[in-house]
Amino acid sequence: MKQVLVILLACSLTSVGVRAQQGNAVDAAMLDNLKKEKEKSDKDITDAKAGAKASTWMDRAKTYQNIAAGGNIKIDSAAATTAYEAYKKVIELDKDKKGGPGKLAKEAEEALKSPNLYSAFMQQGVAKFQSKNFPDAIKAMSMAGEINPKDTLAPLYTAIAAQQVKDNATAKTQLEKYIAGGGKDAAIYGSLAMLYSADNEVDKAIAALDKGIALAPANKDLANEKINIMLRTNRMDEAIASMKQMIEKDPNNVQNLVNLSIVYNNIGRKADEDAKKLEGTTKKSGNSAKQLADAKSIVDAYNAEITRLTAAIKKSPKPELKRQLADVQSKLAAQKTEVTRLEGEAKEAAANAAANAGNESKLAELKKVVADNKALEKQYLEKALAVDANNYDANFNMAVWLFNDAVNLKNTVDKMDMAEYNKNGKEMDGRVCGKFRAALPYFQKAKSIKDEAEVTENLTNTENILKQYEEKKITCIESK
Repeated sequence: MKQVLVILLACSLTSVGVRAQQGNAVDAAMLDNLKKEKEKSDKDITDAKAGAKASTWMDRAKTYQNIAAGGNIKIDSAAATTAYEAYKKVIELDKDKKGGPGKLAKEAEEALKSPNLYSAFMQQGVAKFQSKNFPDAIKAMSMAGEINPKDTLAPLYTAIAAQQVKDNATAKTQLEKYIAGGGKDAAIYGSLAMLYSADNEVDKAIAALDKGIALAPANKDLANEKINIMLRTNRMDEAIASMKQMIEKDPNNVQNLVNLSIVYNNIGRKADEDAKKLEGTTKKSGNSAKQLADAKSIVDAYNAEITRLTAAIKKSPKPELKRQLADVQSKLAAQKTEVTRLEGEAKEAAANAAANAGNESKLAELKKVVADNKALEKQYLEKALAVDANNYDANFNMAVWLFNDAVNLKNTVDKMDMAEYNKNGKEMDGRVCGKFRAALPYFQKAKSIKDEAEVTENLTNTENILKQYEEKKITCIESK
């Protein structure tokens, strides 16, 4: 969202600059006149007598303001800044008898808040932006925003320039000014949210999106970005609650239903990964003691063999016996190193024994989370398909759900020993086949909607698997 926004606004900024220059184009005579006025002003302020007069500085301010407002960057690319400084000098020099501001000073004070000076700084900023002098563009356009605090254009364009130099702090501040000034472009709220998100200011990112959603309730990008941020920051409960509210408001919005199914998929997948890690840790801890005992028994066997060979050599010192002894001694040394390593693992396992004691309970909890969220994922995919049977994402994700369910069941079959397989394996194979077959029509439907490489690959894979079951003469058992 942010990159697209910057491109669009940058184009808009460029076009504003072009229009302004075309609208204020001066003929050669007027351009020459401005150059002459600039030369006279530059000369006057170097004169000690003229340079001490407020009127000299007022003339200078107006001259440079006219140069900047006309977009005449060839005469002076920082004319607005010079005009601003000249107005400040007028205020400094023009005092009445009581020390208050004189007539010219009051005029200068008004000029510092005038639309003309605002326009001059905007033109200067546009010119700097177009020449890719982004730091000076930021200075000029932020000054325009200071002159007219209610303006939204200056802070918006200042933020764009700031993004070009990766000055997120300035970009955020200026976009907040745009919003505070009543800016109505909902995409800007999304851009601000992404800036906050990039700096891990999650609460501010969500607050910006909420403002944008309130401004444009039908904007799907803002709503989806809010969900994405909550998912990235593991705020699953908030994401679910927010999506359920969206579904309640618009129960026939198929994308919201699909998105919620994806949220449940993410939760289930994360829990499944945690469960597998926990299973691996528990298995490793349980095997450490057995591996150490087995390694020590090998050491004992090598020692016994060395004793036997040593005695045999004493009776008959044959070269072959000596070679065998050297070989066994070498293996004993390597095995002792292995024992030392396993003793370290066993100590670590013992230290973790207390933590691992509750693994079975944790594992059961994680597996329940997996099962619950898988069921919810499928439930919302079914709701999505009920709303729109031709939705690509709903069909593809349902196919993947069924395919993965088949794979998980097949893994269970693959782990069976021969006795268990002879008892239940054939029926289980039929159920696995049934699940693969259930996925097939959803892949086919998805491909008919959108011929993507991903769906084609999965469809071909499913068809090949079903052919293998057919060749093995396994009857598919459909399951609900």
